[in-house]
Amino acid sequence: MKVLVSGGAGFLGSHLCDLLLQEAHEVIALDNFITGRRENLAHLEGEKRFTLQEGDLCRAPLPDVDAIFHLASPASPVGYGRYPVETMLVNSQGTHRLLELAHTRGALFLLASTSEVYGDPLEHPQGEGYWGNVDPVGPRSCYDESKRFAEALTMVYHRVHGVNARIVRIFNCYGPRSAPDDGRLIPNFVTQALRGQPITVYGDGRQTRSLCYVSDLAQGLRLAMFRPRSRGQIFNLGNPDERPVLEYARLVKEITGTASAIVHVDQRPGEIARRCPDISRARSQLGWSPVAPLEEGLRATIDWFRDLLGVPSAPPIERWQRQRRPDAV
Repeated sequence: MKVLVSGGAGFLGSHLCDLLLQEAHEVIALDNFITGRRENLAHLEGEKRFTLQEGDLCRAPLPDVDAIFHLASPASPVGYGRYPVETMLVNSQGTHRLLELAHTRGALFLLASTSEVYGDPLEHPQGEGYWGNVDPVGPRSCYDESKRFAEALTMVYHRVHGVNARIVRIFNCYGPRSAPDDGRLIPNFVTQALRGQPITVYGDGRQTRSLCYVSDLAQGLRLAMFRPRSRGQIFNLGNPDERPVLEYARLVKEITGTASAIVHVDQRPGEIARRCPDISRARSQLGWSPVAPLEEGLRATIDWFRDLLGVPSAPPIERWQRQRRPDAV
């Protein structure tokens, strides 16, 4: 099958490209590199079934394909804070262009949406039927509201034009290839720890997040696209293992072996108090749930950041001692 991945040079998009190529698909990655990184796809250079197309989704020529994974959008607070107009356009105009392509080609379509459509939730954990509690004009609105628009447009094309579409709401994801400066939880903590800088926790650290390893997320996207009876459905993809932010900071400090202190700074505007998915629909209809243990995923992520930043590994005896702790994975 010939597949287009918009945002294919991004953190999650690049892992999805890898997975689709392993499944013997022909893959075209479209990216304008405002937040995506060429380095994320460098290992695919020379792969005959892979094409990298540089361009802005709102204007670039679009290839004829059989399936479309729409991941193009800045997705971190730093990214959409730096590019708010581009974020709104790619999630509105860009989504419209891809839905038109899916309509004319009869292609499968998957919108990669976000847990941010739930806003600061009054329902916990968040199920797909929850409508959300979103500030439409706040500092996150360029992302939250443009994703909500993209969802609405996707369902219009599904109902009116019969487009074979589905929506995936992605919760917090981490792993190798995440940008060190994207402002998200794990890249912040890991880069600060490896550089010997204070590990900064916003507020008191009691706000919760649930982290899903990137390979699990990529598998969930694949299943949501290709499993029978996913048409017209919305799926939460994330890890229901909810923990306080301060616990993640302590885990990163322990695994890296850093002497960095954990310090508390002012809470960011619009900070979400709790975030945790109800994934019962993905479990029952897709047969999907995350499998990567947190500490194992953190070690793989930390090792990748060590290589990226040129930071030596922890002494083997320290790593062995940490791995042999009774409560370690």
